Amino acid sequence: MPTFLAPDQVTLHYDTRGAGRTRVLLAGGAARHPEYLGDLAGLSGHHVIPHQRGVGHSPGPGLPYWDLASDVEALRTHLGLSHLTIVAHSAGTRLAMAYAARYPDQISAMLLITPPSAHLVDAESDIEELRAARRGDPVFDDALAAMVAGPDLTDDEAFTAWHLASAPVTYAAWTAVEQEHARVGRQHLAAARAFFDGEPPADLAERLSAVRAPVRIVGGAQDCTTGVAPVAALADLFPAGEVVVLEECGHYPWVEQPELFREVAEEFLYRV
Repeated sequence: MPTFLAPDQVTLHYDTRGAGRTRVLLAGGAARHPEYLGDLAGLSGHHVIPHQRGVGHSPGPGLPYWDLASDVEALRTHLGLSHLTIVAHSAGTRLAMAYAARYPDQISAMLLITPPSAHLVDAESDIEELRAARRGDPVFDDALAAMVAGPDLTDDEAFTAWHLASAPVTYAAWTAVEQEHARVGRQHLAAARAFFDGEPPADLAERLSAVRAPVRIVGGAQDCTTGVAPVAALADLFPAGEVVVLEECGHYPWVEQPELFREVAEEFLYRV
């Protein structure tokens, strides 16, 4: 497995997949093993997938996502790239935006998949409305109850088990496909805690206006974790921001609507 040196000389690991133009893939979780990304529905390109501190083969302790941006910059230098094309999912989009805010001139494009956005925009959340449309389904109701009850913070296994119990809330449907995907990717509790430790700059939203590169945001019309309205509003923070919302889709578009997701992602990435 290839490695690179972080600014503090810690050796961090990354995976590679595919050939063509290099894209850095940032997993969410906030500290889920990136194997859950799979091949992103066959998305083309040379994918570089870092294991953030405390996840997978990279040692801990973890760091707040604002500080993890320095690791992404070290990876860019290691790869010999003048600019980065970043594809990020969920909590990984927080890291992507932290990197973009700190290094706006190093971004060539960003594809942000189902980004949590309520902390950055004024749009009223529609999560409760989306959840209300699903209530009455016993599987969804049980999963929502587990999610609302909060995680078991005993250890990685308990934390992972809680994510799995909550998983039906995060998909628009709960078929064998979604169930299989939900079981992939161990959660790393200490790294997840560190990821959200501290606060990013209060002017983070304003800093994103300095990102001149194209940004496409992909949302799910039935995403009961991020909602739709805040995700759509996030595009307005970027001078070249745009949003695409996929129907019959929750938090994992490449799993739930693979052909549509691949079409939307490929069109954007090739255009930019």
